[in-house]
Amino acid sequence: MTTATVGTMLPRDLPAHQIVQFVQKAEQLGFDELWVVEDCFFRGGFAQAAVALASTQRIRVGIGILPAPVRNAAFTALEANTLAELYPGRLILGIGHGMPDWMRQVGDKPASILTMLDEQLTALRTLLAGDKLEVDGRYVQIHGAQLETPATIAPPVLAGVRGPKSLALSGRSADGTILAEPVTPEYLVAALANIDAAGPHEIVAYNVAAVDDDASVARDRARPSLEWIGEPDWAPHISPLPFADEFAALRARSSTSAEFTAALPDEWLDALALVGTPDRVRARIAELHASGATSVVLMPAGEDPLAQLDSLARAL
Repeated sequence: MTTATVGTMLPRDLPAHQIVQFVQKAEQLGFDELWVVEDCFFRGGFAQAAVALASTQRIRVGIGILPAPVRNAAFTALEANTLAELYPGRLILGIGHGMPDWMRQVGDKPASILTMLDEQLTALRTLLAGDKLEVDGRYVQIHGAQLETPATIAPPVLAGVRGPKSLALSGRSADGTILAEPVTPEYLVAALANIDAAGPHEIVAYNVAAVDDDASVARDRARPSLEWIGEPDWAPHISPLPFADEFAALRARSSTSAEFTAALPDEWLDALALVGTPDRVRARIAELHASGATSVVLMPAGEDPLAQLDSLARAL
């Protein structure tokens, strides 16, 4: 896929009885994609994707992302292929290292996350292409497995990563890359410099989003969703920005994450989220597409995700 698209994300904590309503509304409002997440310990990625696909007609559904350390590549391919057979051309499969804290919680943190992810990506793409796989790797051992009824359209396999070495790996071994929020044009340029893909490569950019005719209302809605961006894991997102040093200093002198986000200047918030009037957010989406994103995913900010979906659609 090379066209520029706009998607939205199914909130991980949305009440279960609202999931079908949310995904159907996303399709009706004109979003191109609907992304689900497999965050510990909310809901499973394949289960959410299956419900979303079965409840809609055309919208592409992305799983972003599955933690590779806890999944067997052959059975991940089996699950993905089933959905790809039933809903041709509508599934996007995302897989990554897994958040370190979560992987430690479940006792499955590999010694080499790069080797593990490389082996998983290669195995998944081989199996989903319908080929027989014989591999005896450090983390993936599969002997003669082959899908009996491979889907006519194999789902693309994207890597959800952020570090330079992982981005380079994604360029070599995946069909695309999922960049977690916040994604700015500066971060996109820096990330793409590490992705040297030989062929077409999707770039999915997540961002917290809030749309309102009053820009200050949109900013206030988005602030609570940005509390974690000062943590060390998000340094690659911030370091390319012109205010990176000031940002780090603000975080260092803030006693809590809430205090930190409350003190974020408006211009920083405007850079770190898709916030403001419909025209302003629409322009920012176009800027991200121009900077290399093939898909921009809007993550609804605010207490009522269903209501926020209506406001986000004003930027389409």
